[in-house]
Amino acid sequence: MRRLSSSSSVEGFRLLAKLAFFAAAASLSAQPGPDSATTISREVKDVFEHCAKAVVKIEATDQHGELSGTGFFVDPTGTLYTAYSVGGEAENVTVEFKGKKYPARQLLADLRSGIAMLKVDLASPALPIGSAEQLEIATPVVAIGYPLDLAETPSFGMIGGFDRKCFGGYFSTKHLRVNLPPQRGEGGAPLLNLKGEVVGILLYSFENNSSCYALPIEAAEKIRNDFVRFGEARHGWIGANVTEAAEPVEGSRAVTKDVVKDTPAAESGMKPGDVVLQIGRTKVHEPEDILDASFFLTAGEVVPITVMRGNERLTFNVHADVHPAIRGMPHLPGLPALPSLIAAPPSQTNRAMPLNLQSAPERTP
Repeated sequence: MRRLSSSSSVEGFRLLAKLAFFAAAASLSAQPGPDSATTISREVKDVFEHCAKAVVKIEATDQHGELSGTGFFVDPTGTLYTAYSVGGEAENVTVEFKGKKYPARQLLADLRSGIAMLKVDLASPALPIGSAEQLEIATPVVAIGYPLDLAETPSFGMIGGFDRKCFGGYFSTKHLRVNLPPQRGEGGAPLLNLKGEVVGILLYSFENNSSCYALPIEAAEKIRNDFVRFGEARHGWIGANVTEAAEPVEGSRAVTKDVVKDTPAAESGMKPGDVVLQIGRTKVHEPEDILDASFFLTAGEVVPITVMRGNERLTFNVHADVHPAIRGMPHLPGLPALPSLIAAPPSQTNRAMPLNLQSAPERTP
């Protein structure tokens, strides 16, 4: 297994975890009430009691042997989310629900987002969908998973950051860095706010299991909406290369460097030198904002793109094409790896799944 964390990186994440803890503690102590610790404990317990019934244990096999992880229902017909490392390339998948095991089939596996969708033929509870966009640094969160072949277990933590890159590589979209210690078997677990709403899906852990990354639920819902509409994930692309401008224009430093020939951007009328202000629903301030904007494009759909050209504000309606990274999936060679959150037999404890990073930021929406 390739270890990416240097000792300085680990110490840095430990420091961030401590800072986030003290920030949350200060926030709680400022609230009225006889005992803020008791209050937060009761809230975590309430979330666990209301949500655990929709969280399931997943067991399967792949080319390396047996594996297990966590999933959770998102509709009353047995559709569930899990991590790609759990359900993306596995066989003989079963879901344990109310003490019984049921066969599950794969609906979708999307390596770019790091998630998979499974289906069990039964009526099911469903977790409510929240908003990761409402989260802030030190926002308390709860994960519910099946660690180390144990029963469903709550874990309490807080948001430590919103990252687009890690150890020199880039995610396909912004990820939630969560200061809670995940264990093997918790890959695919739901990350919940204190209202019991899903705000993310646990995907990757750091090598010392001090923290983990979760995909924001909005990104997962984009994939699910694609599946409902088209039967597959449709990642979009328009073909304009963006770089950083020396000075901001209308609050954006993302300037079009060139427009690829015979692409949707070229056909729409975009030109080099256009300063990108907004792509679809995503406002652009820095070139790295293109990561989020590109992720939420849907191939085959028209996306409005607003730019500044000189002193003129222009909006182009661009018909998005299929993202080049999707051609040739599911495997993207040469990607760095972090330890996965899947459980493995003793002989396979060093297994890791590829962290879906790019060697450079995606500046080509």
